[in-house]
Amino acid sequence: MAKTKIGLIFGGRSPEHEVSLLSAASVSRAIDRNKYNIVYLGITKEGGWKRLNVPKSHTAEELLENGTWEEYAEDFDMGILKTSIDFALPILHGPYCEDGKLQGFFETMGIPYGGCGVLASALAMDKLASKDVFAKVGFPICKDKPLFSWRYYSHPEKSEREVAEEIGYPCFVKPANMGSSVGITKVHGPEEFHRACEIAFSYDKRVIIEEALNVRDVEVAVMGNEEPYAGEVGEIAVSADFYDYNAKYINDKSEMIIPAPIDPKTREELRALAVKAYEAIDGEGFARIDFFLEKDTGKILLNEINTIPGFTKRSMFPLLMGAVGISYPDVIERIIELGYERYNYKNNR
Repeated sequence: MAKTKIGLIFGGRSPEHEVSLLSAASVSRAIDRNKYNIVYLGITKEGGWKRLNVPKSHTAEELLENGTWEEYAEDFDMGILKTSIDFALPILHGPYCEDGKLQGFFETMGIPYGGCGVLASALAMDKLASKDVFAKVGFPICKDKPLFSWRYYSHPEKSEREVAEEIGYPCFVKPANMGSSVGITKVHGPEEFHRACEIAFSYDKRVIIEEALNVRDVEVAVMGNEEPYAGEVGEIAVSADFYDYNAKYINDKSEMIIPAPIDPKTREELRALAVKAYEAIDGEGFARIDFFLEKDTGKILLNEINTIPGFTKRSMFPLLMGAVGISYPDVIERIIELGYERYNYKNNR
């Protein structure tokens, strides 16, 4: 019986390119080679597609982790994608993949793929749109305010006054469409506001301003299509002022605590809310749901949904699923199964 050809797609045009390479290396190690052949397809920072031809002197994982994969890659014609792979497994983070664009391409090509679909991906990636959905459904969220580049640059001082009045300090200034805490600044006072806006607007024309609360960062992994289920609840003991890109991927000082040290009632409430949030955006396949727990009150606040969470050795999603008995290889196997389940359902209606 011929092995299924899995197109492991990595890299991408977003600032999270390097994180994607690390995630793809970890996924590559976990895929069952007895069942699947891996076709390594990388997207360069310029948006070009290349196929990695792994030499005998190296492993794909080494080339991905060292960032040298392009030295052994050749240009790939996207027009032959459907005949080159049986199933697409996108392990890219941020814009141009996690936001639904690549998922839409797979749908158009008629290629089954892993993870959330177009709607859920686009909604979850856009912090302003997802907050609107969360608020309408009635999820508890922190106070926020949208800010658009044309309005800010027309009246920067007025924008600062409005933020001070409506949100207050400290606050977070975030690009609306970005992940891994890229472009986020914690602003402690008006003197830091304008520099934070410059940084955020360099990534997106739409920015979200959120109140900064005294909270614990907790996360829940969710998998499934029609009957999603939640993994364990984990907590991030942050090594910095907040869980920024450096704290996530570079300094190795932030601690992941699994399971999170919380009472059983709160744990089950978080798991139930995670599933409801996943369903609210029409989640499919898998996602990681991030919450805040207010330290003073214990109040739960829904922060955001990551539809392609990190899969590196330090990433929460596979660890949270592992804590409920689903190993890393089984997670990847289940993602593939769920992708085929959705594809078959859509094409047999």
